[in-house]
Amino acid sequence: MGCCNRRCGLIVGAAFGAVVAILGGVLIPLGNSIIKGTVEKEVVIEPGTTAYDNWVATGAAVYRQFWFLDVQNAREVLQDGAIPVVAERGPYTYKTRYLPKENITFNPNQTASFLLPLGAIFEPSMSVGPEEDKVTSLNLAVAAIYSILSKEHHFLLETLIKATNSSLFQYRTVKELLWGYTDPMLKTKLGLFVPYNGTFDGLFNVYTGKDNVSKVGMIDRWRGERTLRFWDDKYCDMINGTDASSFPPFVDKETPLYFFSSDICRSVSASFQESLDLKGIEVYRFTLLENTMASPLVNPDNQCFCRNPNTTRNCSLAGVLDISSCQDKRPIYISLPHFLHGSPYLRDNVKGLNPSKEHHDTFLDVEPTTGFTLRFAKRIQVNMMYGPSNVITVLKKVKDDTLFPLVWMNEMASLDDKTADMIKKELFSRIEMFGIIWKALLGAGVAAFALCSLSYCLVKSNDNRSKFV
Repeated sequence: MGCCNRRCGLIVGAAFGAVVAILGGVLIPLGNSIIKGTVEKEVVIEPGTTAYDNWVATGAAVYRQFWFLDVQNAREVLQDGAIPVVAERGPYTYKTRYLPKENITFNPNQTASFLLPLGAIFEPSMSVGPEEDKVTSLNLAVAAIYSILSKEHHFLLETLIKATNSSLFQYRTVKELLWGYTDPMLKTKLGLFVPYNGTFDGLFNVYTGKDNVSKVGMIDRWRGERTLRFWDDKYCDMINGTDASSFPPFVDKETPLYFFSSDICRSVSASFQESLDLKGIEVYRFTLLENTMASPLVNPDNQCFCRNPNTTRNCSLAGVLDISSCQDKRPIYISLPHFLHGSPYLRDNVKGLNPSKEHHDTFLDVEPTTGFTLRFAKRIQVNMMYGPSNVITVLKKVKDDTLFPLVWMNEMASLDDKTADMIKKELFSRIEMFGIIWKALLGAGVAAFALCSLSYCLVKSNDNRSKFV
């Protein structure tokens, strides 16, 4: 009777172990389902979700750093036609995006509309000097008028230059060059980012994700339109993806991320580069492809971004984008800093540039489960053009058209410790808890089943032998 009870106990133990192991296995999809449901709920843009407060007002501080390309040999350029030599001066850092979104309205089509206020506050502790530091840079008025006038009308610019004692280069403060000064030639306010403070970027309409989480953050309209009106082409005028502050959850390494940037007036894509650890959180780093601003000869999709073949060597130059059509006809060219991934011709006409993928490339570090961008660096360079003229005195020695780099900008933000702790507590602690539970149950169940089954076999074997003794 004792042997029977012992064997029955082992059978019950094995069955119990099997049940526990099965329960552990069942918790895997159940836990994943609970986590998936929680994430899908919390990333929706609506009051009360984890995403909403950070969407209304960026939690992490966002900064714009500026590096000026200070001309070292202005006199030699003017008198001898020398190639400009520049030295990088910076960073001069400003806190931006510190104002919450305004006029937030939730629409019947599951979108939210808003205005994004623009402002910049100087951060001396993150800068190499005060805003009053002076640099020698291209004369914005001269370059602008030169780009607009035909050769037959160069005499008009020559007249203005002589009347105001202007030149090809000017010596001004960082503050003036960025945020504006009264130009003596045009009698109006000029600056690289005029107007900025007190203005808005928008109006944006983005999907909330309430009815379809795979669309959360995707831009539905910008300035009331579903497409751009800058490029006169269906492909180039597309508004794709989000604003890059976040993406739909459950990010796949194999799928590019699309985002629209109003700074460069177009949509771009970024591809997975590597996995990194950010304050104990795994993030996927996505970077722009090298052919994003390639010549149309290399990337035919870029043909529609070539607005003026006369200023880009018949659209053969790589690395520059003419955005005058979205800058009120101001002749501005955008590139990556130091003409990274650009044609050698660009760097041949300006000495002192040293492109580096580490320091000059754009990247986004995205947490793959939520789709939140936890760290980013968006880097662009502002350029203007000038060239030779037989009429304009300050341009008579110039040999070739030159895309001159004025300043490059790094807009950056990174996850702070408080937000990192919140993400780990609210999300990853639950994932870890489910992982520990199902592993413990599965391990204990398998061990109990195996031990009881083995013991049962041994007991049964011993009992059979005892019958023949």
